[in-house]
Amino acid sequence: MTQATVTRESGPDDDAPTPKKRRLLPKILIGVAVVLVVAIGAGLIYAATIERSLTKNLNRGVELPTDESSLRPPKEAQETGTLNYVLLGSDSRDPGNEGNGRSDTILVVHLNAKRDKAYIISFPRDMYVNIPGYGKNKINAGFAFGGAPLAVRTLEDLTGVRMDHVVLIDFEGFIRLTEDLRGVTVTNKTAFSAQGFDYPEGKITIAGEEALWFVRERKLLPGGDLDRAENQRNVIKAIVQKGLSVQVLSDPATFINFVGNVAKHLTVDNDLSDAEIRRTALSLRLTGKDIELLQAPISGFATTGDGQSIDVVDTAKMAELSRAMKKDKLSEYVKKYPQG
Repeated sequence: MTQATVTRESGPDDDAPTPKKRRLLPKILIGVAVVLVVAIGAGLIYAATIERSLTKNLNRGVELPTDESSLRPPKEAQETGTLNYVLLGSDSRDPGNEGNGRSDTILVVHLNAKRDKAYIISFPRDMYVNIPGYGKNKINAGFAFGGAPLAVRTLEDLTGVRMDHVVLIDFEGFIRLTEDLRGVTVTNKTAFSAQGFDYPEGKITIAGEEALWFVRERKLLPGGDLDRAENQRNVIKAIVQKGLSVQVLSDPATFINFVGNVAKHLTVDNDLSDAEIRRTALSLRLTGKDIELLQAPISGFATTGDGQSIDVVDTAKMAELSRAMKKDKLSEYVKKYPQG
């Protein structure tokens, strides 16, 4: 792979709902938030040290939507025991500035009641949905118009499923994560070059800036935003598998450093307490192989009256996804739709 000087893209994004200034967003993930709690459960020998590294470095300050029953889905998850985390890629950890940027990485991590399966569901940024209070727009407009609270409400409006917590990750967090793991390996189905990096077809190992540009690219991929979302999911799984590998877990210094550095670049909602993180971590029975990746369903593509290219939601399939999430039946949904 050839490395050259990396430069930022110039010019505004042609389909950004706002803002005027383009920002460098991490296209990845926070699926890593799940890695943190999984890892604590997996490494009980030095769990106390890991927990201290996590809680000492973790940031809080994100707000969830106001708990108005008329506006949000009921807390059905309390009956099934499932948990739903909204994961948003952001270029700033300052909660007061959330509305100034977009979140081009929009994921939901669903933990089943038995805690032996995690499902990472990506929502392509061009999905054309209802933004509560603003009408129809691309799904990433929710974050642009109202920060994390509106992004969460937009997902709840789309899925009919209550979201329990929200996590933001910043650009530097993504860079540091892949570097701490000394790179992650993914299978690249389409060869391309971007920002001085070459990404051949097949298995590639990427880290730092190279990893960032791999998950940012969409214009050079045949499936555009959908292929980019797939690359994001694949990198998330690679991060999880590497973070929970024997190679990393057997090296306390490497693993604790990994956890601490990730936490520094995470901002979670104010309701996600250290005690809840601990309880969730100790309840997990996951390995890197227990992570399922899927995409929120779309039926095709279209163009709006003002010329925006959009992804059309598959409403029937979305209703199935919603029921599966509410009833702790996502394993059945994945069997029926293995590609998401």
